[in-house]
Amino acid sequence: MPDLQSFLSQLDREGQLARVSVEVDPELEITEIATRVVKEKGPALLFERVKGSEFPLAINLLGSQRRIELALGRHPEEVGRQLKRLMEAAMPPRPKRLIGEWRTLGRVLAMGPKRLRHGVCQEVEEAPDLSRFPVLKCWPKDAGRFITCGMVLTHDPETDVRNLGIYRMQVVGPDQVLMHWQIQKGGGFHYWKAQKQEKALAVSVIIGGDPLLYLASVSPLPEGIDEIAFAGFLRGKSIPLVLGKTKLTVSPADAEIVLEGFVAPDERLPEGPFGDHFGHYSHPAPFPVLWLQTVTRRKHPIYLAAVVGKPPQEDRYLGNAVQEMLLPMIRLIHPEIRDLWAYYEAGFHSLAVASVAERFGKEAMKTALGLLGTGQMSLTKCLVLVDEDVDARDFNAVLKALQQHFDPQEDFLLLPGVPFDTLDFTSFTLNLGSKMILDATRNGSGQGEKPAAKIDVARVLSLHPRIRRVKSWEEVLLAIQVEGSGREVVEQLVKDPAFSRWKLLAAVSPDVDMEDKESLLWGIFTRFDPARDVVFQNAELHGSWPVYRGCLGIDATFKTGYPEAVVMDPGVSQWVNTRWHQYWNK
Repeated sequence: MPDLQSFLSQLDREGQLARVSVEVDPELEITEIATRVVKEKGPALLFERVKGSEFPLAINLLGSQRRIELALGRHPEEVGRQLKRLMEAAMPPRPKRLIGEWRTLGRVLAMGPKRLRHGVCQEVEEAPDLSRFPVLKCWPKDAGRFITCGMVLTHDPETDVRNLGIYRMQVVGPDQVLMHWQIQKGGGFHYWKAQKQEKALAVSVIIGGDPLLYLASVSPLPEGIDEIAFAGFLRGKSIPLVLGKTKLTVSPADAEIVLEGFVAPDERLPEGPFGDHFGHYSHPAPFPVLWLQTVTRRKHPIYLAAVVGKPPQEDRYLGNAVQEMLLPMIRLIHPEIRDLWAYYEAGFHSLAVASVAERFGKEAMKTALGLLGTGQMSLTKCLVLVDEDVDARDFNAVLKALQQHFDPQEDFLLLPGVPFDTLDFTSFTLNLGSKMILDATRNGSGQGEKPAAKIDVARVLSLHPRIRRVKSWEEVLLAIQVEGSGREVVEQLVKDPAFSRWKLLAAVSPDVDMEDKESLLWGIFTRFDPARDVVFQNAELHGSWPVYRGCLGIDATFKTGYPEAVVMDPGVSQWVNTRWHQYWNK
């Protein structure tokens, strides 16, 4: 059965692994090295000497399309096709087609984990002492060191159904971490049930193992679906499990390190700040405390870590692979969907596009409402609808669809006061914010409208003293870089008749690179709450029906009360510059 160490050996043979033999610091230095390597589309990294720890550290394990395919043994789209063919053959059951899918059926039969009496994950048992492990401090203003790649295994207190998910854990003591269970997470639901019963929840944290367990643990599977069984499907072999030393939970037998403990029902401590995947520090907030009872590990384990922050990071490849694999499951509920794509540039939850084959007027809007009430899709902030012949993964094509078919009077829907991603800070209220839907299908009201006139940059720059730069994107989205607050600037421009033909106008802050589409998507969609920060040329209330007209303006500038954007300490960056050649010398 493949495990972390055998996968690293495979990556080494494939030229997909770089070993770093000089000593590196887990506080900031590893983050700076890893983020540079991700941006350069470089290899996985194995740091063999980490300051303050006897254990090596691996990072950027699945940070490329090639390494995702090596882990899966095929392209993620093929996994999706297998799931689609299997569902078509099974509903209703068609024996001939099921026989034809015998390879996929074999994977289904392998889904059930198998129990072993012993595993290499328990070669060593010792008292908890997290200071021995190379736990990262990722960003300068993080509250401390965080376990960033721990797969958290819990059991439903009522049904015993397992959940495996990755949640960050702040280390606050040698045997104590804070469990960042966000809303709409399986482990958090298990904790909620345990709280109702006034019982502690048994937890095992798995660090390192089969890379497909890693991939399964970040997959937004329907509630109650076992991620370990899904990993067995992906692998085509049953995942071996051993009973934990606390006798209340299990662990993958081939894991590198396992932390076992309990989360008390009513104990919480302030967690954070932490530089998260929206590219900002999340605000401190109270989260449950996990008390470790024991640690088991291999004799010579490798600690697995990950870095999140301003895109791109390793989660780009993980998130995209998961989307490609799970699309057939979404289409099972919404057969009208042709594609659904969440943009990593905006932290996935801030922007998604669905291409829909409409069979009746406004079916796409019906689909959008269904999606926004389903699983982790319910955390999506901006959902754009396009026709089935529009590439949902190409934002240029999406913008053209908005130009041709979006009219805010009929095609804009604002949903205020709804559940919000825990990490999204733009509403100033934890877990509560707003969403918006933009319908750019042909059944929308806008019909083949002409693009806006070429922009007169000099004139726009003269309209307000705080405007610094102007960028046109497909003559549909006009981005304006503003010094300070952008609300006044946006309100002024959307009311100017010269901008009435523009579909979208967004004000961004000076730290956004206007020439880089990745940075521009990040700068726009992670920094606004629709109910607070979207304005139109004209907004009227007809009875209880709001009607919007003209250009849709977005104030995506940095606002008082927002957490800081994640930026590396210049001294650390300079230190890495001076050592860069040393890291790669054998």
